[in-house]
Amino acid sequence: MLFNLDGVTFGYGGNLIFEGVSFAVNEGERVGLIGANGGGKTTLIKLILGELEADAGTVTKKNGLKIGYLEQNGGYVSGNTVYGEMLEIFSEELSAVQKLSSLSSQLSSTPYPGKEYDVLSAKIESLNKYISAKDCFGVDVKIKTVLNGMGFSEMYERVIDSMSGGEKTRLKLARLLLEEPDLLILDEPTNHLDIQTLFWLEDYLQSFKGGILVVSHDRYFLDRTVGRILEIENKKLLSFSGNYSKYKTLKAELCARLLKEYEACRQELAKLQDYVDRNIVRATTAKSAQSRVKQIEKMQVPEKPYIPPAPPKFNFGFEVQPYERVLEIDGLNLKRGEKSLIADGKLSVKRGDKLALVGENGTGKSSLLKEILNGNPAITTGRYVKYGYYDQEFTNLNEDNTVIQELWERHVDYTQTEVRSALARCGLFAEDMPKPVKSLSGGERAKLALCVLECARGNVLLLDEPTNHLDLPAREGLEKALKDFDGTLIFVSHDRYFISAIAKSIAEIENKSLNYFNGGYDRFNEEKKKRAERLEAEITLEKNSAREREKQSSHRSKKERAEAERIKQLTAKLEKQISDCEREEAEINEMLALPEVASDYVQVNRLLVRLEGIKLQLDGLYKEYEKMI
Repeated sequence: MLFNLDGVTFGYGGNLIFEGVSFAVNEGERVGLIGANGGGKTTLIKLILGELEADAGTVTKKNGLKIGYLEQNGGYVSGNTVYGEMLEIFSEELSAVQKLSSLSSQLSSTPYPGKEYDVLSAKIESLNKYISAKDCFGVDVKIKTVLNGMGFSEMYERVIDSMSGGEKTRLKLARLLLEEPDLLILDEPTNHLDIQTLFWLEDYLQSFKGGILVVSHDRYFLDRTVGRILEIENKKLLSFSGNYSKYKTLKAELCARLLKEYEACRQELAKLQDYVDRNIVRATTAKSAQSRVKQIEKMQVPEKPYIPPAPPKFNFGFEVQPYERVLEIDGLNLKRGEKSLIADGKLSVKRGDKLALVGENGTGKSSLLKEILNGNPAITTGRYVKYGYYDQEFTNLNEDNTVIQELWERHVDYTQTEVRSALARCGLFAEDMPKPVKSLSGGERAKLALCVLECARGNVLLLDEPTNHLDLPAREGLEKALKDFDGTLIFVSHDRYFISAIAKSIAEIENKSLNYFNGGYDRFNEEKKKRAERLEAEITLEKNSAREREKQSSHRSKKERAEAERIKQLTAKLEKQISDCEREEAEINEMLALPEVASDYVQVNRLLVRLEGIKLQLDGLYKEYEKMI
């Protein structure tokens, strides 16, 4: 067991967050933690970390438990480079390697036999065991594997303080993976990752040895990484075995069963009460009625099952359909500063299409949406097209407005009832109306922005990361509305579950090209895999063809062929001599490590003299070999 919570209750200033929470996470277990925004997920994490104390109940942790925690927007400040920062994790391992080199040098100049020689030998043996256990010689490979997988392959020498907030959070996650804690707690780890990095992270976590507790709204990520779901709901905690998809089934079955049991009990109670009411005053039936009264008193009526608040019910509609060809991109060259994002891009979008824009971070997806909206000369918009735009940064919202003002000022012809009803459907209620926009949480701003979009009634919706900040019920509500939407949709998202549910086609920005894939997300992934395999086959074929061309074009003279053969033979001879010397060197080192040899001063001295001779011989052979190649 890594940690255990037993009957934990916690609240802020009299506001109860949750009560009676009990669960444990065992070594190597992968657990997902879900719940509504503000439901207490982060509070629960802080209790586990020891940053907060429970009002009641206990939190116990394994002795010496090493926890790695990634906050939702948690990067760090450092003037170090990316690679230099990662090296600091392995300071003990690197120090061990340096110490081994130093001790080995001391041993070679220490008289044998002798106490000092024995002490050094023992230290070297102990150090070698440590180095082997910690894989100290593999530090560079470990660092590069994680940095490359997390998208830092071109950023080794980048100074961390010059990076964006998202990059710093991503680097913090890379550091945690390299530190290999006993327990990895991740709060929305997928927020700043592109799809390629997400797939890499999911695969990497499969082999992670420690336990994992992850808070995430990424359902695809939860499906691939966890084996148990914990849900905070109505101040209680429920546990479901399996991934997110399994949780959805189990939760629906549980709710249906509890409701059925409650209704059956209520019906039985009503039936008994009706009999009592009709028969208690009759002399002939009063006795049986009294019996029913006792039955009622003994009955344990279950508490009415908690019914979660209804998720937002978005509804996107429009007045006029556009012509068949909604959008045509031809010869688009898109730059940001000096950086080229898209070169000679081409794309055609027809009415009713639901197109997902995908690609690595920084490739220009959001920029392309803005170019469509702003009317780039290389982009032709069809007749009767009316765009609706959702900005993930919420720059189109007036921070100084209240919630109700933000919508009403855009639609002055609406009655107050219509404004409030529209906001309520999107998950903003009476208590939210007077709140300033600048005081809203990310989830509340997202719902307000989606309500504004809904009321704009565009027939072509441009959505930039619409699921960011939304909790799972809101995401599923948005999915349903967009599936039912009869217009055209072009959206950017890293939410693969969302893409899979909505997209009918995919446009990927890769290597400055805008590539179109007809079909949904699964078909896109299959096609990408096939393309990668074809590319690999083409590269192999080209290499083989190059070798064949080189072989066919090598019409050399007899003298040239003889010289080439002489060099080949000499090279082979040198390689054999080097191999023989290296083998003998290894054998001598193994002999020197044997106790019976180490106790024979004469034999040790003879072996060391031979070892020195081999090193000199190897130096000469290496120099000759370098001339040959």
